[in-house]
Amino acid sequence: MDITGDPALEAEYRQWLPVIEIDGRRRFTYYVQPDAFRRAVAQAGR
Repeated sequence: MDITGDPALEAEYRQWLPVIEIDGRRRFTYYVQPDAFRRAVAQAGR
């Protein structure tokens, strides 16, 4: 999700960019490991 232009989201997440949350849980900050990302997405919602 692009948070540009949403002051509340920018204030909450600016220090963590990039940040990825999956199923409401913060999984990656600053650096995204592609293999770990794929596994996390595959397991999402289980």
